[in-house]
Amino acid sequence: MQTRTVEIIVGLFVLMGILALTFLAIQVSGLNRNFNSDKSYRLYAKFNNVSGLNRRARITVAGVQIGQVISTSIDPKTLRARVDMAINADVDYLSEDTIAAIQTSGILGEKYIALSPGGADEILTDGEQIRDTQSSLILEELVGKMFTSKINSK
Repeated sequence: MQTRTVEIIVGLFVLMGILALTFLAIQVSGLNRNFNSDKSYRLYAKFNNVSGLNRRARITVAGVQIGQVISTSIDPKTLRARVDMAINADVDYLSEDTIAAIQTSGILGEKYIALSPGGADEILTDGEQIRDTQSSLILEELVGKMFTSKINSK
């Protein structure tokens, strides 16, 4: 009887560990984001490089999530990456001179879009474009530039 009780306790402990790992995986993956795209409006921006930016990535203003990335595609005319975004409907203060920059959470974290509203009087509405953008920083290119500059300086 004593052995059976120990086996049940160990089994419950293993089950709790599996549940904790599942919860952690969901938190890290971003599947728990409570963003309602039904109560939102759409904006888009064009970037030279969106490396690492995924669908459902966060869109923030001052670190607060106000939307998410709907899709990324190539604009056939400009050959730039087009990012379609859903912005919360209650965010009605993004001016036409808003800047969209692709940022990284930490050194190796997820990519997201950080918006910096400007001071213009005109406000962006559904379907409009954020014109001022800053593309994703690619760590490999930065290291390559540093390496070649060291070689060229010698």
